[in-house]
Amino acid sequence: MAIPLPVMVSSLKGQVSIAFPSKKPAPPPLLCQKSQAELEILKLATRRKVITRVLSERNEFMASIITDLNIEEEQEMEEIEEEMRAKTESDNNERRIAESWRKIHGEDDWIGMLDPMDPLLRFELIRYGEMAQACYDGFDFDPFSKYCGSCRFNRRRFFERLGMTSLGYEVSRYIYATSNINLPNFFMTSRWPKVWSRNANWIGYVAVSNDETSVRLGRRDITIAWRGTVTRLEWIADLMDYLRPVSSDKIPCPDPSVKVESGFLDVYTDKNKNCRFCKYSAREQILTEVRRLIQQYPNEELSITITGHSLGAALAVLSAYDIVETGLNLTEDGRSVPVNVFSFSGPRVGNLRFKERLEGLGVKVLRVVNVHDTVTKVPGLFFNEHVPEFLQKMADGLPWCYSHVGVELALDHKNSPFLKDTNDPTNFHNLEAHLHLLDGYHGKGKRFVLSTKRDIALVNKAADFLKDHHLVPPFWRQDENKGMVRNYEGRWVQPERPKLDDHISANWF
Repeated sequence: MAIPLPVMVSSLKGQVSIAFPSKKPAPPPLLCQKSQAELEILKLATRRKVITRVLSERNEFMASIITDLNIEEEQEMEEIEEEMRAKTESDNNERRIAESWRKIHGEDDWIGMLDPMDPLLRFELIRYGEMAQACYDGFDFDPFSKYCGSCRFNRRRFFERLGMTSLGYEVSRYIYATSNINLPNFFMTSRWPKVWSRNANWIGYVAVSNDETSVRLGRRDITIAWRGTVTRLEWIADLMDYLRPVSSDKIPCPDPSVKVESGFLDVYTDKNKNCRFCKYSAREQILTEVRRLIQQYPNEELSITITGHSLGAALAVLSAYDIVETGLNLTEDGRSVPVNVFSFSGPRVGNLRFKERLEGLGVKVLRVVNVHDTVTKVPGLFFNEHVPEFLQKMADGLPWCYSHVGVELALDHKNSPFLKDTNDPTNFHNLEAHLHLLDGYHGKGKRFVLSTKRDIALVNKAADFLKDHHLVPPFWRQDENKGMVRNYEGRWVQPERPKLDDHISANWF
């Protein structure tokens, strides 16, 4: 029988051994050593490539860091240079304001300052407009609040709570009016059975510039800011729309033909002796505080600036007239303190004789209006300053013949590329929109370009006026959780506010 595997038979010391060959023959020793060397070389080459790549990546990373640092340094330098330029420009503006504040406040009736728009005047108009806007931002409109109709903040922290400390003013007095008059859409009332007051509403404040700001402005500035209507325009329909002599409300005017819309007079002069906050009329509160402040700074240069929006603009004009008519702006040494008004979207206030008397007394009024705003066209829709003068004089005895006062600065919201095309009249009347238009206005027919980089988002604070692609939600301003907080029991409640300031007595009369 054949043996299937090859067999090698050898004789060794008398023994027989059978050897089977290996399945894989062992390589020659020299070939094995060469492959091992090549393997080591390959490992070294791979390691070198890895190291080279790591070093390259590290160098690129370091280079990118250096580049980013250089970019950041350049940006920081640019920001520092921009801040320095802005500070230099601000310092120059401050020096110019201190030197030319009388012109800014209408000494020459703003001739040559409106077209083209004077940048300092624009800056000051926006600043006083923001002081009027503060009346809205500080007012409690919520009927579910027990403090509805009051100011949300303590007088001493008013500008601080609104983020306006850089303004450099201190509120010296709050102004209240009785709500028992025929303007229900202007006054707000709470639904709570127990409220801070059933007869009063907070309608503005008196503020005075601090020492540092007074140096910057070139005088001590007394500012009166009046609240108006933030969105609703129904108050126009509540006006009695007839003229009444100002002398009938104890304003010492020698001419009985000087007349003012009766609803405005009511807000300004009415009071409720049983109410802690409107025991004295708004008029008495204003005159008392202005006199006190003038006496407090007897040897300083002073100015009285009054601002307001909407119905507040009408009250601003009326109070400015009253201050000068009563001679309250005269100091003990015989100097006359300049009185001027920066009004925003204000209605007509009185008749032609009121206009003539006010301007004859030297009160300067600059009215900022949106040409599409209906509020500025009332009262006196048919008989007003636009009819021929002879016809206006003939109709002057009628109870519905009105005239605007002062100088008008007309703006058009359709010139702003930021605002949407809308037919909502409350947008045309919105104060923040007016301040936006001021920021971009350079003169009639000139391109709309923002000058002070004022945040356009403010337009939508209490409106829906910005174009949608700016991605600013409408009506975005509100208190966190609408003012509700958790008490010690974990329940959501309205917090108690600090005790309202005692209302200062009016001792003018």
